[in-house]
Amino acid sequence: MRPLTHPPRARNPGSVPPAGRRGRSPRRPGPRPPLPRTSPSAAEAAAPEREPPLASAALPPPPPSPHPSSTPTAPRHTGTALELLVHGVGGTTPQEMLGDPRTTRVTGDETAAVHRRTDDVDAERHPERYRDEPVAEAYCWSGLTSGNGSRALWLLLLPFMVVNLAHWMRPTAVGRSRAVRLYGVLVRLLALSLTVLLTAAACEVALDLVAWQCAGADACAERRAWLGFLSDRQGGWWSQPGRRLALAAVAPAALVGLLWYLSNRTWSAYESQRPLDGEDFDANDPFGVEEAHGRGAPEPDAEGCPRPTVPVRPALGRPGFWYGRRLVARLRAAHTAAGFLTVAAAVVGAAARHDRGAGGPVPALLGAAVEGGIAVCALVTVAVVCRRGRSERIRDARLDATLITCLPGSALVLLALAAVHASWSRPDWQSSGSLPGETTFRLLALGQGVLVVALAVVARILHRHTSDPRTVLRGLGGPAVAVLACGLGGVMTGGVAQRVADWLDGPGTPGMGHGTDIAGPPVLLSWQASVIPVLLLLLLVPVVLLTVRTARTARRLGPVVEAEYAPEQPDEGRTRRIARIRATAALTDSAPWIVGVVSAATLLLGVGAVAGSWRSDEVPGRAADGSGPLLESLADAAQATGSWLIGFGFILFVAGGRRAYKDASARRTIGILWDVGTFWPRAAHPFAPPCYAERAVPDLASRMSAWTATTPRGRLVISGHSQGSVLAASAVWQLPDATRHRVALLTYGSPLERLYGRWFPAYFGPEPLLGLHRSVHCWRNLWRATDPIGGPVRICADPDPGVDRGPLKDPQAYGRTTKLPLPEPILGHSDYRADPAFAEERTALLDELGPLVPRQAEAGLHKDSSGRSSG
Repeated sequence: MRPLTHPPRARNPGSVPPAGRRGRSPRRPGPRPPLPRTSPSAAEAAAPEREPPLASAALPPPPPSPHPSSTPTAPRHTGTALELLVHGVGGTTPQEMLGDPRTTRVTGDETAAVHRRTDDVDAERHPERYRDEPVAEAYCWSGLTSGNGSRALWLLLLPFMVVNLAHWMRPTAVGRSRAVRLYGVLVRLLALSLTVLLTAAACEVALDLVAWQCAGADACAERRAWLGFLSDRQGGWWSQPGRRLALAAVAPAALVGLLWYLSNRTWSAYESQRPLDGEDFDANDPFGVEEAHGRGAPEPDAEGCPRPTVPVRPALGRPGFWYGRRLVARLRAAHTAAGFLTVAAAVVGAAARHDRGAGGPVPALLGAAVEGGIAVCALVTVAVVCRRGRSERIRDARLDATLITCLPGSALVLLALAAVHASWSRPDWQSSGSLPGETTFRLLALGQGVLVVALAVVARILHRHTSDPRTVLRGLGGPAVAVLACGLGGVMTGGVAQRVADWLDGPGTPGMGHGTDIAGPPVLLSWQASVIPVLLLLLLVPVVLLTVRTARTARRLGPVVEAEYAPEQPDEGRTRRIARIRATAALTDSAPWIVGVVSAATLLLGVGAVAGSWRSDEVPGRAADGSGPLLESLADAAQATGSWLIGFGFILFVAGGRRAYKDASARRTIGILWDVGTFWPRAAHPFAPPCYAERAVPDLASRMSAWTATTPRGRLVISGHSQGSVLAASAVWQLPDATRHRVALLTYGSPLERLYGRWFPAYFGPEPLLGLHRSVHCWRNLWRATDPIGGPVRICADPDPGVDRGPLKDPQAYGRTTKLPLPEPILGHSDYRADPAFAEERTALLDELGPLVPRQAEAGLHKDSSGRSSG
């Protein structure tokens, strides 16, 4: 009987066959030697013919085995083999991963846990039952990203998440520790500006549009019954403008407090997992940059492959990488203080200006004192953000208790003083027009533009010093993503303000000057909302180009597909579908220049919005008056369309969040959006969605360390799919050296190089991946040409280490055959474990792990252990 080379198709295609069940261990003649590294076509030609499903049941029973003394002893493995499975984006259940409805949680909680088949719980006690197949364990981490319905509301934190990604996208740096620190400072300042922008937008809506303009206009207040007690006509205690502002300040202050609470709560739930115990590398390098970027770090050659160098500890392997408690706490305090100070400045600014302009009952000195306190506290906040970055070499577990408590507390006290100052009775004060917030938004936009340009200059310097041809946009990936974060913040700010103004004004259009009850939001916000339809029109150009290029690529791939499946009879429809899927999957490699085009367009439109608002001091519809009927119509259409588009998008956000509370499938789908964006720790913005890897990576590293420590002769393969392969590699980096050399890594559908290596070169570039290959015992990576996410890891070494195997044949069969009478699906990114290559490579990895002992010696070992596994 020929041994099966893949799991029987009668079981779940993604499951491992139950070879380790009690009393049913299959026997094989001996271990399979490692497969030679051949091309896909040669490997397929050399592979044995696949058996039909359950074909072994129809074969006659094998002849009885001869007496053991007459049979040569075959070398066998001793000790239990463990396969630790890690799922990818979107998650799955333990039952689906293990292919068995009966599973048991081995360790963990409801959020993330390791599961086994119920029959395999005590596998280490009976290693003789698991000689030929590994014991399967499933690490399920989907609860970290898609478990609770409230997480759907994290979509509103999208700009914070995007700017946090920009921090990790810096180019590889050699001997440029100061430039690395400057890069981090610039990104953190951009993140701080987004917090101020969000809070200023909330102040614009609550204080200016509602409390100042609508409540101060009789026509607007009459249509809003809930504003009656604030109206001037009512003459109540709250009718004075200062008191209305003080009351309205509760809304943006509550928003800042909510962000602080969510950041603190999610830190405790997700990111407070301490890494494995180990010695810190160097307490004298608090920023953790000298080792990775000092003079001893390697420089890549012309092809981007790292040169032979002295061993360098990779960043993701340092003990403090997944535990930055101190930095997150400092940033949380600073951003909370910045939010409270923004609200305080908006409240006290209007009252102080009134006191300076007319002699009233409140001395102007009081307002100046509060404003001075706000300025001093703002300078301290900026200094806190600039002074300290991440510490990766050591666990950043210490807390600056005084700073964390006093900075937000001082800002909150200043906010209370501003509210008291504004609430002072001023009978002659009347609200008219709008609050002078135009300068604030213009300065924020200009400041963000300057920071982005400076970030681009630093990124180019880093990239030119250590050039890597695979790095996206020649090192400008981080600045491009930072532009998108600022653009998202500006569009959301301007769009929401414009939409609320349209809602409050009824039939009129705010800012147009006729038939309106309120003046409307600042002019710049109207310009920012108006660029949305222009940006969408510009995006049509790359979309059309990509569509045409994909169609041409699919036509060129047609003959290639038919040649791969020769001598099968060509089928035009089948060929066209396979070629189209391959061409579409290749679009992932075009993402960098698409992001570059969108970022450039966003930056140019942002500059145009600032220049247009500054020059005209009118909304786009009024600024175009007298420029001709065509331009006037386009400006009016852009202003109205932009307002409605952002309103429609906001409604989609809210509807998606409400649906996620009731529908588990929708909750899981929304959670998928964060699986990639929230992999990285919150190094730039503390209010970004939490990093699930700060829980998942220590979980996996702890499980591997504990199992290898209690199973000395055990063999461990960590098997990761898609995003799970990134978690697996990160966990392997965290292992001690001795443990890492006992671990094999199997990745499939992996974005390690295709996405992470290109976008995050300092952490997943050629040098770190080569170091990972050299540190683990062995590594195999499976990929398909039809996979839009996974790809080869491209380990640069001489000789070729043979890590990549692919592209795998997909589909397995071109047409209908006697063995496969129904059409085989095109799997793309899914069901890698159903491919025969998966079982072959897993077996080869286990064989490479060893050790090998004769069967008689193995029996002696078990006898000495009194029936218990000594490994």
